[in-house]
Amino acid sequence: MRILLAEDDPMIGDSLRKGLRDEGFTVDWVQDGRSAERALEATEYALALLDLGLPHKDGLAVLRGWRQRGLTLPVLILTARDAVPDRVKGLDSGADDYLVKPFDLAELLARMRALLRRQSGRARDLIEIGALRIDPAAHTVDYQGEPVSLSVREFALLQALAEAPGVVLSREQLEDRLYGWGEEVESNAIEVHIHNLRRKLNPGVIRTVRGVGYRLGEAP
Repeated sequence: MRILLAEDDPMIGDSLRKGLRDEGFTVDWVQDGRSAERALEATEYALALLDLGLPHKDGLAVLRGWRQRGLTLPVLILTARDAVPDRVKGLDSGADDYLVKPFDLAELLARMRALLRRQSGRARDLIEIGALRIDPAAHTVDYQGEPVSLSVREFALLQALAEAPGVVLSREQLEDRLYGWGEEVESNAIEVHIHNLRRKLNPGVIRTVRGVGYRLGEAP
């Protein structure tokens, strides 16, 4: 799952990027408001983490611009501004949640999962499709009642397909979800991940739609 991180503090940004990548997220990190705007114009994200005190353009101004354009992606504000009026202003400007620095990574992850659940219309983290059971919080997968060990990329790809059941995702769309800026992508990387998932789960779990892409199948 690909997210945008807008944070101008190098230590906080680097720490968050590493922590979120360890949790399986693909993270594009920008350090000013203008870059955050350009990133969202060029790339589709599942969620944005937005600092308020960004150089070149304040985070609130960036957020208002996104909402005025009709963008509905979840936005979680990360800021040291902890006064109640600041929180109210952020939420009224279109933020979906607000987290005051310093914070624990576990709480950030829980809030991100809650926003992503709300966006997808799910009441809980667990994704169950047929014999497939995915727990994004625990990063576990069960198939036909048995645990399945997946790599970080395999898990991310399977989750992307499971969150859009019946929808065909192209190789390019899957690459966008799995790989961030500057990451080298082998030409057959998605095909290799698909092959491994079929081997570990069931050949029918992921179906190929010739000339279009892949979708979650209906294997028992």
